[in-house]
Amino acid sequence: MSVESVGQKTAVEAQRPSGVSGVVADWSSDQRSFKSASWGKTMMWIFLVSDTFIFSCFLVSYMTVRMSTTVPWPNPSEIFALDIGGKKIPLILIAIMTFDLITSSGTMAIAVNYAYARERRKAALMMLATAFFGATFVGMQAFEWTKLIQEGVRPWGNPFGAAQFGSCFFMITGFHGFHVSMGVIFLLIIARSVWRGDYDRAKPGFFTGRRGRYEIVEIMGLYWHFVDLVWVFIFAFFYLW
Repeated sequence: MSVESVGQKTAVEAQRPSGVSGVVADWSSDQRSFKSASWGKTMMWIFLVSDTFIFSCFLVSYMTVRMSTTVPWPNPSEIFALDIGGKKIPLILIAIMTFDLITSSGTMAIAVNYAYARERRKAALMMLATAFFGATFVGMQAFEWTKLIQEGVRPWGNPFGAAQFGSCFFMITGFHGFHVSMGVIFLLIIARSVWRGDYDRAKPGFFTGRRGRYEIVEIMGLYWHFVDLVWVFIFAFFYLW
């Protein structure tokens, strides 16, 4: 750090008020981050924060129901096991689904880097790969739902134990699956625009308008990483507990 930078830092610290006034000044300085952020990115962060509260309420409600029920809760290792080669393998499908989403986060991050580098074809391909992983996840979730429904699990009861299991399972995984499905749709829409070069030509249309507006890819990445992070909590609380 240069002498000039050190001097500027010292001057700023000298102007900072002490005590409660200093704390207020520190908190109010965070407004600069919002002033420099784009409208789209700010709105996405606000949406993700509100969605975090919804998923938190679902998971807290699930934990409350599970700890308060007097009927034995189904064993996840048994109810989510798959019969492969005549042997029951516990949580194998859930492990594949988790690996699938984690991989999609990697392809989404690569897509953002390619988008800002103006390598739109590579960015579009990585977004399509992310959409493929997302669609695969939804397909495996549909298989999981079908299997449990055939075994008698319903939102109002199930033959494996506590009746609340069905409602908690379909509500939480269904709400998350809905988020993944919407993400896949928007990934395809944005990937199409990126591939055609709509953002380079500033072509009016869905999510377009300004030349070089590749920030939309990053905004989509924020949503996708959030969906993946939520699944980690669902996996930990619902399948491993």
